[in-house]
Amino acid sequence: MIDDIIKKIAPTGVLRIGVNMSNFLLVNSKEKLGVIDGVSPGIGKKLAKELNINFEIVQFANPGLLADAVDNNEWDIGNIASEKERGKTIDFSDPYVNIDANFLFREEDNFKNNNDIDQPGIKIGVFERSAYDLWLTENFKKAELIRVNSIEKSHNLFKENKVDILAGLKPKLIDEMKKNNNYEMIQSPFTYIKQSIGIKKGNPEVLDFINKFISNNIKEGYIKSLLQQHDVQDKLSIPKIN
Repeated sequence: MIDDIIKKIAPTGVLRIGVNMSNFLLVNSKEKLGVIDGVSPGIGKKLAKELNINFEIVQFANPGLLADAVDNNEWDIGNIASEKERGKTIDFSDPYVNIDANFLFREEDNFKNNNDIDQPGIKIGVFERSAYDLWLTENFKKAELIRVNSIEKSHNLFKENKVDILAGLKPKLIDEMKKNNNYEMIQSPFTYIKQSIGIKKGNPEVLDFINKFISNNIKEGYIKSLLQQHDVQDKLSIPKIN
């Protein structure tokens, strides 16, 4: 059983773990030997240990580039957010952690809820091809999405008054609010980012194996310990399992 899974998921005998380096919550440290670490690399390393094979971290500057590489034989598993558009080319596991995505606005604008945001004339700053950009593209039809190629640039758009709204990950929006008391956040997330393990399409046995692996690691407390190890236990939530 395990040998068959290894042949399908890591035919070279080394598990190549594709990691989105722009996600500051999931990639936030290095090991003593300089190996990239964090929740996302950690879950990949744990899967390699489960399979009893070596691993390699393959770095991507953003999630879009990681998703684009699915057919280029650059990674065996891609640790990015599960999203409908990406699901056309990638099979995603159940999530191992969730992240809230929220809207930040200026106090004088006095928005009350997420529905207030999707209005003509409203400009929303967003990190292009992030999971929440893809969600907004599909669901928001009236507001204008202003896309830039990094999280930092999306925050700068808002701070420089070039957009009315900043869409982003809740923990980083909270950091902005601490720096400027004129900023407010709509408390209800407009979407949840489901961080998952992606694989190339067409391997249902591998996907089933990974889903059981995630479920077991949630039940046994490994995911919780991983969040604590990287000090993000208050910024990420663990999905409920049956």
